[in-house]
Amino acid sequence: MPDPEANLTVSTQENVCVVEFEDRKILEEMVINQIQEKLTEVISAHTPPRILLSFRKVEHLSSAALGVLITVSKQVAERHGQLVLANIHPRIFEVFKITRLNKLFTICGTTDEAIRQFN
Repeated sequence: MPDPEANLTVSTQENVCVVEFEDRKILEEMVINQIQEKLTEVISAHTPPRILLSFRKVEHLSSAALGVLITVSKQVAERHGQLVLANIHPRIFEVFKITRLNKLFTICGTTDEAIRQFN
């Protein structure tokens, strides 16, 4: 059955798996669950996982989506990988600061800056 939501675009750049969120709003539980499943598959496919999550198109993010990011971070750490976030909208970044998630994640302004974090 085809996936009704093409939520993620996955590519490789300089031995880093670049995952870009395609939705402007990541709010619905079904979509968030699909994203978590896809990210788990991406992490499992790479040893060690070197994952860059790009939020370039995302304007709204639910607290449940933040929970998925924490889970993804733990999965990457368990596999001795590296996770970097990039292109976070200023409004969303404020939520990261309020919740102190900006201390948990490596966050870069651009994809290019994030790629350099892996080298």
